[in-house]
Amino acid sequence: MTKRRKFTSAFKHKVVIEAIKERLTIGELAQKYELHSNVIKNWKKEFLEKSQEVFDKPSKKKEPNTNEDELYRQIGKLKVENDFLKKNLSPYL
Repeated sequence: MTKRRKFTSAFKHKVVIEAIKERLTIGELAQKYELHSNVIKNWKKEFLEKSQEVFDKPSKKKEPNTNEDELYRQIGKLKVENDFLKKNLSPYL
């Protein structure tokens, strides 16, 4: 039983860009990179479908993460309490 090969996104990108340039046929690319031609076709299709997202404008205002804001508030509160206790307990230590 053979293990499935895992490909990095950089490798997939390289193969897809070559496929888009069409300097070599899909069959030649498959032979060159030891892949099945259907794999290259699927990668190319997925790449072209998602390429529109590159030009989508990101939202200008980031939604505040309420969990993150709550944690920062708690840290500030604990720091104030800690400083207060250090100041008032130091004569007894």
